[in-house]
Amino acid sequence: MKGKKVLVTGAAGFIGSHLTEQLVHNGCLVTALVHYNSRNDWGWLEYCSNDVRNSLNVKLGDVTDSEYVHTLVNDQDVVFNLAALIAIPYSYHAPESYINTNVKGSLNVVQAAKRSNKTKVVQISTSEVYGTAKFVPITENHQLCGQSPYAASKIGADQIALSFFHAFQTPVTVVRPFNTFGPRQSARAVIPTIISQLSAGSDKIKLGATAPTRDFTYVDDTVNGIITAGFSDKTNGEVFNLGTGFEVSIGQTVDLIKELMNSDAVIEIDQSRLRPESSEVERLCSDNSKVLQYCGWQPTHSGIDGLRIGLKKTIEWFSKKENLEKYKTGLYNV
Repeated sequence: MKGKKVLVTGAAGFIGSHLTEQLVHNGCLVTALVHYNSRNDWGWLEYCSNDVRNSLNVKLGDVTDSEYVHTLVNDQDVVFNLAALIAIPYSYHAPESYINTNVKGSLNVVQAAKRSNKTKVVQISTSEVYGTAKFVPITENHQLCGQSPYAASKIGADQIALSFFHAFQTPVTVVRPFNTFGPRQSARAVIPTIISQLSAGSDKIKLGATAPTRDFTYVDDTVNGIITAGFSDKTNGEVFNLGTGFEVSIGQTVDLIKELMNSDAVIEIDQSRLRPESSEVERLCSDNSKVLQYCGWQPTHSGIDGLRIGLKKTIEWFSKKENLEKYKTGLYNV
């Protein structure tokens, strides 16, 4: 992939910044789209190494602006579309914003790719589109169920993207990461909220529901899966799960983090962190056999041992004062 021209939308975010770093290290010519702000703030890209930052062509803008998106996409080989509103709690308050950014933004990206007549789009989805598992492990043929406005918007974005493959032969691949975690993740996500509270010295861990199960996937594995699917010529028109296939409850995850951090803190259920009852996704566990079959990807952090290694890396990052100071550990991030 050396010398390939790629665009990463949502490059300033958690997964986006890690993906951008890896693409630079792989020799790609990377344009990074960061949501416009008057401070020219590049988000998490600000904390990448100098060699990464100096290699980037950073553009500030918005995926909801169709003409601007077209100017960015026009001469790219691959677009990794991560631009999205992703916080589930906020989607209860501002569902229209999720439709505008997630659905319309994705439409703009695939329309621009269609007009360029050469650009491949890798649409980054989410395991939330499946809702509570009807069977496990979840295959790509599992029914889709939008149990939150966020999940519904991502279903819409996926289907818009895939429709351009079927209707116009635009090369599109959809990847669905399962519960990615690691350094730089927002504290609205469960693993960072646990670690950041403990790192700040709290003897109570404020959480929502602890019974739901998740398939936690370390960010390096997610990024490698996205890149592998993006540069394969076998993946056009296909959907791929990126997960470990290992299922663990949030409560069990708390216990594991407490063990790793030598903490005896107790869980305190915070009612404001609970999803509406029928909106909670109770169970997620991926079947990743399809992506292995098509392009050879499999996670390097798998099972309880892989989860433990990923948690250690994440704890180490959050435990550094300069990183923890970037978080408001006493507030609930909606």
